[in-house]
Amino acid sequence: MNIFEHKNMELVTEFDRYIHQNPQYAESIPEGALVAMEIEGEEAFNDWSRKIAQQQAEAGQLIVYVRIKKLRPAWSRIEELEITA
Repeated sequence: MNIFEHKNMELVTEFDRYIHQNPQYAESIPEGALVAMEIEGEEAFNDWSRKIAQQQAEAGQLIVYVRIKKLRPAWSRIEELEITA
C-alpha cells in the first residue's frame, strides 16, 4: 500500500465517522455516486485521488468530491501498555 492509498483509507474512515455524527451531509450524496476524498492544501494527493476516481467510475457514474478543509491530529486511544524485550 502506497502513502496515498493509506491516506485515502484514513480519510474514508474519518469521513464515515463524520457522516454518522452528521447524517445531513449524507443526503447531499446521490445514490450510486462514487465518493473521492480530497484534503485542503495537498494537491499531489488530490490529483492522485481524482485520477483514481476517474479510473474506477463506471460509464456515466457521478463522482462526488469530498474536500476535507481541516483535520485534527490523530490521537492514540491506548490507555495503558507495557513493552518488554
